[in-house]
Amino acid sequence: MKNKKIILGLSALMITASLFTTGCGKKVEISKKAIVGFEEGEIKANDFYKEIKTDNISRLIDLIDHKLLDEKFKTDDEENESVKKQIDSIKSYYSDESQFNQVIKQYFGAEDEKDLEKILRLEYKREQAVNKYIEEHLSDDEIKKYYDEKIHGEMSAKHILITADVAADASDDDKKDAEEKAKEKAKEIIKKLDDGKKFDDLAKKYSKDESNAKKGGDLGKFSYDDMVSEFSEACAKLKVNEYTKEPVKTQYGYHIILKTGEDKKKELKDVKKDIQEKLRKEKLDADATLYYETLKNYRKDNGITWNDSALKKAYEKYMNDLVESAKQQASQSTQQ
Repeated sequence: MKNKKIILGLSALMITASLFTTGCGKKVEISKKAIVGFEEGEIKANDFYKEIKTDNISRLIDLIDHKLLDEKFKTDDEENESVKKQIDSIKSYYSDESQFNQVIKQYFGAEDEKDLEKILRLEYKREQAVNKYIEEHLSDDEIKKYYDEKIHGEMSAKHILITADVAADASDDDKKDAEEKAKEKAKEIIKKLDDGKKFDDLAKKYSKDESNAKKGGDLGKFSYDDMVSEFSEACAKLKVNEYTKEPVKTQYGYHIILKTGEDKKKELKDVKKDIQEKLRKEKLDADATLYYETLKNYRKDNGITWNDSALKKAYEKYMNDLVESAKQQASQSTQQ
C-alpha cells in the first residue's frame, strides 16, 4: 500500500476520536477552539480537520493498522532482516544520498531512510496479517482436496528427455516444426517401449538430459514440488513400473517417464500447515486484489466503526482504487 505523508500535522488524538466509536453517517465535531490566531481572525481546530481529513486518508489507514498490528505482530529478527534487505537493495541502485531520498520520497512517500524503515515495517506486518487471515479462513474441504490431489510420498522415476533442436533466433514456424519433430520422436520411443525395448537402453541412446542419460535416465527420489508441475502430475498418476503412454511436455522438452517407486505419504495432520501456506500462495498469485480485500476484511473483523461519514467514504474510495489498480496491473501483465 502506497503511503503519503501529511503536509500539515494532523493530531493522532484527533483521528482516534473519529474512530473506534459507535455510529456511522455522522459528522464529527473535533473542537471549535482556535489553534492559530492573528489580527485578521483565527483558524479553529474543526476547520483545520475538515480541510485536511480526506486528503490524508492513507495516513489515517496507517494509524489504524498500527493500532491493529503492532501488538499482534511483534518485531522480530525476520522483520529486521527483511526491512534491511529492502533498504540495502534500494541503496545499491541509488548510492547517492540525495538521489536515494528523492526516490523513496517519490515511490514511498518517505522523507528519509528512517521514515522509509517505518513504512516498510508496517508493510511487513500487513503481509503477516494477510497471510494469517487467509490461512485461517481456508475451509477443511479445500485443505482435504489439496491433500488428496497434490500431496504424495516421495517418488522415484526414470525419464527420457527429447528436446526441440532449434536456434534461439529461429522463426516461429521453424520452432513449431522442431517441436513437432521432438514430439514425434518421443512417440517413436514410446512405441519401442511397447515393443519390449528396455527403458535404460533407450534413455542412454536418446535422452538429452546429460545429467542422468548414462544412468538409464534415473532421477532418484524426489518430492512432488521438486519437479515442474507437469512432470510431477504425470508421474503421480502412474503406477509403479508404469511409463507414460503419451509424451509429457514441460519447459525443457518432451519426457517419457517411468515410475519406479513411491513412498507412503504423510498424514494430513503432519502436512496441514504446509498445505495452508501453499493454498494461501496460490490464492494470492491467482487474485491480484486478494491482498487488499483481505486487509479490508481484517480491519472489519477487528470491529472498526466510523463516526464520520466523509472519512468512511474516503476510506472506501481509497481501498477500491487500490483494488482497481491491482486489477489493471494484473491485466497488463497477462497481456505482455
